[in-house]
Amino acid sequence: MGMFSETVDVVCTPSGEPLTLSWAGRHYILCAEPVRWYERRQWWAEEQRAPLGSGPGLVDHEIWRVQVRPADSTDTDSLTLDLTRHVGSGRWRLLRIHDALRPFLAPESA
Repeated sequence: MGMFSETVDVVCTPSGEPLTLSWAGRHYILCAEPVRWYERRQWWAEEQRAPLGSGPGLVDHEIWRVQVRPADSTDTDSLTLDLTRHVGSGRWRLLRIHDALRPFLAPESA
């Protein structure tokens, strides 16, 4: 599993769930229902102080686990990603790639 932070473009349903995403020049569609949770971040390491009542987005951040496949492919292999959405700006970032969850592909024989 790789962990990093990279910008992704996400199109959401009217209820706010990810529907499609663009990353590294490719377009992906979701192939399973996404899962959402919140994680506490170390806001004190990034902010001078937390204004009263500013918990959502400052203290906790929204994480979505999505399974996607390339939109332009009939390939059934999916990729599992963790995304986060910044509450204030609405910006999406890719946090983790779960390649351990990808199907095992045997090496080509020579």
